[in-house]
Amino acid sequence: MDAAQTLCVERGLRLTPVRQKVLELLLKSHAPLGAYAILSQLADSGFNAQPPVAYRALDFLVENGFAHRIEKINAFVACNRPGQGHAPVFMICNDCGQVAETSAKTQSSSLDRTARAIGFDIQHTVVEAQGVCAGCRERASM
Repeated sequence: MDAAQTLCVERGLRLTPVRQKVLELLLKSHAPLGAYAILSQLADSGFNAQPPVAYRALDFLVENGFAHRIEKINAFVACNRPGQGHAPVFMICNDCGQVAETSAKTQSSSLDRTARAIGFDIQHTVVEAQGVCAGCRERASM
């Protein structure tokens, strides 16, 4: 949260109470949250729980690099590297639903080499890999 607040000040952005609460919910969650789960938690916290409120807050957080939208499951997670331009790679566990974020270096990737070979300039890359996390694999082998 401190990084987001600092970056907002540096960039002249406004971290409204709703935006801050949505980011707090994402930071506290150990799994991705859908917009309606966020709406429910906003209502429980006394905020206006209309869909546009949550979607505007989520749009702000994603646009400014404080959160990511995971396309495959239509849910959101807090960014673990706010303020750093990076190409996130998400490891999504099919069993427990948890998501781990890491970063890929696209400059040396085969995707980047292929794109350059055909004259394509990659401007944004997000990789979503589905599988089974170590904890679920361990529980399954017991």
